[in-house]
Amino acid sequence: SADFPVTIEAGNGKVTLAKKPERIVSLSATHTETLFAIGAGSQVVAVDNQSNYPPEAPKTDLSGFKPNVEAIVAQKPDLVILSDDLDKVVAELGKVNVPVLLQPAATKIDEAYEEITELGAATGNKAKAEEVVSGMKAALDKLAAEAPKDKKLSYYHELDQTPYAATSQTFIGQVYSMFGLVNIADKAPDAAGGYPKLSAEFVAQADPDLIFLGDVKCCQQSKDTLAKRPGWKNLSAIKNDQVIQLDDDIASRWGPRIVQLAEAIAAAVSKAGAS
Repeated sequence: SADFPVTIEAGNGKVTLAKKPERIVSLSATHTETLFAIGAGSQVVAVDNQSNYPPEAPKTDLSGFKPNVEAIVAQKPDLVILSDDLDKVVAELGKVNVPVLLQPAATKIDEAYEEITELGAATGNKAKAEEVVSGMKAALDKLAAEAPKDKKLSYYHELDQTPYAATSQTFIGQVYSMFGLVNIADKAPDAAGGYPKLSAEFVAQADPDLIFLGDVKCCQQSKDTLAKRPGWKNLSAIKNDQVIQLDDDIASRWGPRIVQLAEAIAAAVSKAGAS
Protein backbone atom coordinates (compact mmCIF):
# COMPACT_ATOMS: atom_id res chain seq x y z
CA SER A 1 0.00 0.00 0.00
CA ALA A 2 1.01 3.63 -0.43
CA ASP A 3 1.85 3.97 3.29
CA PHE A 4 4.78 1.51 3.05
CA PRO A 5 7.69 1.30 3.58
CA VAL A 6 7.25 2.96 6.97
CA THR A 7 9.78 3.63 9.74
CA ILE A 8 8.67 3.64 13.38
CA GLU A 9 10.67 5.06 16.30
CA ALA A 10 10.17 2.22 18.78
CA GLY A 11 11.72 1.25 22.10
CA ASN A 12 14.18 -0.92 20.14
CA GLY A 13 15.24 1.93 17.83
CA LYS A 14 14.10 2.67 14.28
CA VAL A 15 12.12 -0.17 12.77
CA THR A 16 11.38 -0.14 9.04
CA LEU A 17 8.54 -2.23 7.65
CA ALA A 18 8.73 -2.77 3.89
CA LYS A 19 5.08 -3.77 3.50
CA LYS A 20 1.84 -3.99 5.43
CA PRO A 21 2.10 -6.82 7.99
CA GLU A 22 -0.48 -9.57 7.56
CA ARG A 23 0.68 -11.97 10.30
CA ILE A 24 1.04 -10.02 13.54
CA VAL A 25 1.86 -11.64 16.87
CA SER A 26 1.10 -9.50 19.94
CA LEU A 27 2.78 -10.38 23.23
CA SER A 28 1.19 -7.50 25.14
CA ALA A 29 -2.39 -7.37 26.41
CA THR A 30 -2.46 -3.59 25.99
CA HIS A 31 -1.21 -3.69 22.41
CA THR A 32 -3.66 -6.47 21.55
CA GLU A 33 -6.51 -4.18 22.66
CA THR A 34 -5.05 -1.36 20.58
CA LEU A 35 -4.60 -3.47 17.45
CA PHE A 36 -8.25 -4.48 17.48
CA ALA A 37 -9.41 -0.93 18.28
CA ILE A 38 -7.53 0.54 15.29
CA GLY A 39 -8.87 -2.01 12.82
CA ALA A 40 -5.81 -4.29 12.66
CA GLY A 41 -7.59 -7.27 14.27
CA SER A 42 -7.81 -9.27 11.03
CA GLN A 43 -4.00 -9.02 10.69
CA VAL A 44 -3.40 -10.55 14.14
CA VAL A 45 -2.69 -14.31 14.00
CA ALA A 46 -1.74 -14.93 17.64
CA VAL A 47 -1.71 -13.15 21.00
CA ASP A 48 -0.16 -14.02 24.35
CA ASN A 49 -1.94 -15.81 27.19
CA GLN A 50 -2.68 -12.54 29.05
CA SER A 51 -4.49 -10.94 26.09
CA ASN A 52 -8.09 -11.51 27.16
CA TYR A 53 -9.68 -8.53 25.38
CA PRO A 54 -11.36 -8.30 22.97
CA PRO A 55 -12.80 -11.83 23.31
CA GLU A 56 -12.18 -12.59 19.62
CA ALA A 57 -8.40 -12.05 19.95
CA PRO A 58 -6.65 -15.30 18.89
CA LYS A 59 -5.36 -16.24 22.37
CA THR A 60 -2.57 -18.83 22.60
CA ASP A 61 -0.27 -20.16 25.30
CA LEU A 62 2.50 -17.84 24.09
CA SER A 63 3.95 -15.93 27.02
CA GLY A 64 4.93 -12.28 27.09
CA PHE A 65 6.73 -12.88 30.40
CA LYS A 66 8.74 -15.91 29.28
CA PRO A 67 8.94 -15.49 25.51
CA ASN A 68 9.70 -18.69 23.60
CA VAL A 69 11.36 -17.61 20.34
CA GLU A 70 10.70 -20.94 18.58
CA ALA A 71 7.01 -20.84 19.48
CA ILE A 72 6.76 -17.24 18.25
CA VAL A 73 8.55 -18.03 14.96
CA ALA A 74 6.26 -21.05 14.45
CA GLN A 75 3.40 -18.56 13.97
CA LYS A 76 5.28 -17.25 10.86
CA PRO A 77 4.91 -13.62 11.96
CA ASP A 78 5.82 -10.67 9.75
CA LEU A 79 5.61 -8.42 12.84
CA VAL A 80 5.90 -9.12 16.58
CA ILE A 81 4.72 -6.46 19.04
CA LEU A 82 5.72 -6.50 22.71
CA SER A 83 5.97 -4.18 25.69
CA ASP A 84 8.91 -5.87 27.51
CA ASP A 85 12.18 -7.13 26.08
CA LEU A 86 12.41 -10.09 28.43
CA ASP A 87 15.12 -12.71 27.81
CA LYS A 88 16.52 -10.49 24.99
CA VAL A 89 13.71 -11.63 22.72
CA VAL A 90 14.14 -8.62 20.40
CA ALA A 91 17.71 -9.63 19.53
CA GLU A 92 16.77 -13.32 19.22
CA LEU A 93 13.94 -12.55 16.78
CA GLY A 94 16.28 -10.19 14.92
CA LYS A 95 18.63 -13.12 14.28
CA VAL A 96 15.86 -14.86 12.33
CA ASN A 97 14.82 -11.64 10.54
CA VAL A 98 11.45 -11.20 12.28
CA PRO A 99 10.56 -7.48 12.56
CA VAL A 100 9.83 -6.50 16.16
CA LEU A 101 8.26 -3.39 17.64
CA LEU A 102 9.03 -2.83 21.31
CA GLN A 103 6.46 -0.42 22.75
CA PRO A 104 7.12 -0.17 26.52
CA ALA A 105 4.49 0.64 29.15
CA ALA A 106 3.49 4.29 28.80
CA THR A 107 4.49 6.54 31.69
CA LYS A 108 2.37 9.48 30.47
CA ILE A 109 -0.99 9.68 28.72
CA ASP A 110 0.68 11.36 25.71
CA GLU A 111 2.96 8.33 25.37
CA ALA A 112 -0.10 6.08 25.20
CA TYR A 113 -1.50 8.22 22.37
CA GLU A 114 1.86 8.10 20.61
CA GLU A 115 2.02 4.30 20.77
CA ILE A 116 -1.50 3.92 19.39
CA THR A 117 -0.59 6.25 16.50
CA GLU A 118 2.64 4.32 15.86
CA LEU A 119 0.82 0.98 15.82
CA GLY A 120 -1.56 2.53 13.30
CA ALA A 121 1.33 3.51 11.04
CA ALA A 122 3.05 0.13 11.47
CA THR A 123 -0.05 -1.86 10.53
CA GLY A 124 -1.40 0.33 7.73
CA ASN A 125 -4.27 1.63 9.88
CA LYS A 126 -3.03 5.19 10.32
CA ALA A 127 -6.32 7.04 9.83
CA LYS A 128 -8.28 4.75 12.17
CA ALA A 129 -5.56 5.02 14.86
CA GLU A 130 -5.66 8.81 14.68
CA GLU A 131 -9.45 8.65 14.97
CA VAL A 132 -9.16 6.43 18.09
CA VAL A 133 -6.69 8.86 19.70
CA SER A 134 -8.78 11.96 18.98
CA GLY A 135 -11.86 10.14 20.35
CA MET A 136 -9.97 9.24 23.54
CA LYS A 137 -8.73 12.81 23.99
CA ALA A 138 -12.22 14.25 23.51
CA ALA A 139 -13.80 11.74 25.93
CA LEU A 140 -11.16 12.32 28.65
CA ASP A 141 -11.32 16.11 28.27
CA LYS A 142 -15.11 16.02 28.61
CA LEU A 143 -15.01 13.77 31.72
CA ALA A 144 -12.37 15.95 33.37
CA ALA A 145 -14.24 19.17 32.56
CA GLU A 146 -17.50 17.87 34.00
CA ALA A 147 -16.01 16.57 37.27
CA PRO A 148 -16.81 18.60 40.41
CA LYS A 149 -13.51 20.00 41.70
CA ASP A 150 -14.75 22.20 44.52
CA LYS A 151 -14.19 19.47 47.10
CA LYS A 152 -10.55 18.47 47.40
CA LEU A 153 -11.21 14.75 47.61
CA SER A 154 -8.36 12.42 48.56
CA TYR A 155 -7.97 8.89 47.24
CA TYR A 156 -5.99 5.69 47.55
CA HIS A 157 -5.50 3.42 44.52
CA GLU A 158 -4.59 -0.13 45.53
CA LEU A 159 -2.50 -2.21 43.11
CA ASP A 160 -2.39 -5.28 45.33
CA GLN A 161 -2.94 -6.31 48.94
CA THR A 162 0.67 -5.76 49.98
CA PRO A 163 -0.55 -2.94 49.75
CA TYR A 164 1.27 -1.24 46.90
CA ALA A 165 -0.11 2.06 45.65
CA ALA A 166 0.60 4.37 42.69
CA THR A 167 1.62 8.03 43.04
CA SER A 168 0.57 10.96 40.85
CA GLN A 169 3.81 10.54 38.89
CA THR A 170 2.67 7.22 37.44
CA PHE A 171 0.52 6.69 34.36
CA ILE A 172 -2.55 5.79 36.41
CA GLY A 173 -1.87 8.65 38.85
CA GLN A 174 -2.04 11.09 35.94
CA VAL A 175 -5.50 9.80 35.00
CA TYR A 176 -6.70 10.50 38.58
CA SER A 177 -5.06 13.94 38.55
CA MET A 178 -7.37 14.99 35.69
CA PHE A 179 -10.18 14.93 38.25
CA GLY A 180 -8.45 17.18 40.78
CA LEU A 181 -8.03 14.33 43.29
CA VAL A 182 -5.36 14.33 45.99
CA ASN A 183 -3.32 11.11 46.07
CA ILE A 184 -2.44 9.92 49.61
CA ALA A 185 0.48 7.86 48.20
CA ASP A 186 2.35 11.05 47.18
CA LYS A 187 3.27 11.56 50.84
CA ALA A 188 4.49 7.99 51.39
CA PRO A 189 8.09 7.63 52.66
CA ASP A 190 9.23 5.69 49.57
CA ALA A 191 7.10 7.48 46.97
CA ALA A 192 10.02 8.35 44.67
CA GLY A 193 9.78 5.16 42.63
CA GLY A 194 6.13 5.86 41.85
CA TYR A 195 4.84 2.64 43.44
CA PRO A 196 5.31 2.85 47.21
CA LYS A 197 4.45 0.02 49.55
CA LEU A 198 2.15 1.53 52.16
CA SER A 199 1.61 0.35 55.69
CA ALA A 200 -1.92 -0.27 56.96
CA GLU A 201 -1.28 2.53 59.51
CA PHE A 202 -0.30 5.00 56.76
CA VAL A 203 -3.59 4.44 54.91
CA ALA A 204 -5.62 4.55 58.15
CA GLN A 205 -3.99 7.84 59.14
CA ALA A 206 -4.47 9.42 55.70
CA ASP A 207 -8.13 8.31 55.78
CA PRO A 208 -8.84 8.81 52.03
CA ASP A 209 -12.29 9.94 50.87
CA LEU A 210 -12.21 7.39 48.05
CA ILE A 211 -10.57 3.98 47.72
CA PHE A 212 -10.13 2.45 44.27
CA LEU A 213 -9.29 -1.25 44.08
CA GLY A 214 -7.23 -2.59 41.18
CA ASP A 215 -7.00 -6.05 42.81
CA VAL A 216 -10.57 -7.28 42.45
CA LYS A 217 -10.33 -10.06 39.83
CA CYS A 218 -6.94 -11.29 40.99
CA CYS A 219 -7.46 -11.07 44.73
CA GLN A 220 -11.21 -10.65 45.40
CA GLN A 221 -10.77 -7.40 47.30
CA SER A 222 -13.86 -5.42 48.30
CA LYS A 223 -15.19 -3.02 50.91
CA ASP A 224 -15.80 -6.04 53.19
CA THR A 225 -12.27 -7.44 52.91
CA LEU A 226 -10.79 -3.97 53.53
CA ALA A 227 -12.92 -3.53 56.66
CA LYS A 228 -11.22 -6.60 58.14
CA ARG A 229 -7.75 -5.08 57.86
CA PRO A 230 -6.31 -3.75 61.13
CA GLY A 231 -7.51 -0.21 61.85
CA TRP A 232 -9.46 0.17 58.60
CA LYS A 233 -13.08 -0.52 59.50
CA ASN A 234 -13.71 3.10 60.48
CA LEU A 235 -12.12 4.61 57.36
CA SER A 236 -14.34 7.29 55.79
CA ALA A 237 -14.34 5.56 52.40
CA ILE A 238 -15.58 2.33 53.98
CA LYS A 239 -18.20 3.97 56.20
CA ASN A 240 -19.48 6.20 53.36
CA ASP A 241 -19.53 3.37 50.81
CA GLN A 242 -16.88 5.04 48.63
CA VAL A 243 -14.84 1.91 47.86
CA ILE A 244 -14.76 1.44 44.08
CA GLN A 245 -14.01 -1.98 42.59
CA LEU A 246 -12.23 -1.46 39.29
CA ASP A 247 -11.64 -3.98 36.51
CA ASP A 248 -8.01 -5.07 37.15
CA ASP A 249 -7.25 -5.23 33.42
CA ILE A 250 -8.63 -1.80 32.58
CA ALA A 251 -6.80 -0.34 35.60
CA SER A 252 -3.43 -1.76 34.55
CA ARG A 253 -3.34 -1.20 30.78
CA TRP A 254 -2.58 1.94 28.83
CA GLY A 255 -4.63 1.36 25.69
CA PRO A 256 -7.96 2.73 24.42
CA ARG A 257 -9.89 1.50 27.47
CA ILE A 258 -8.32 4.13 29.74
CA VAL A 259 -11.49 6.04 28.84
CA GLN A 260 -13.49 3.37 30.74
CA LEU A 261 -11.16 3.75 33.73
CA ALA A 262 -11.70 7.52 33.64
CA GLU A 263 -15.48 6.97 33.47
CA ALA A 264 -15.33 4.83 36.64
CA ILE A 265 -13.29 7.53 38.40
CA ALA A 266 -15.63 10.28 37.19
CA ALA A 267 -18.69 8.42 38.46
CA ALA A 268 -17.08 7.96 41.88
CA VAL A 269 -16.01 11.61 42.12
CA SER A 270 -19.46 12.76 41.11
CA LYS A 271 -21.11 10.51 43.73
CA ALA A 272 -18.69 11.62 46.47
CA GLY A 273 -19.01 15.27 45.46
CA ALA A 274 -22.79 15.08 45.78
CA SER A 275 -22.75 13.47 49.23
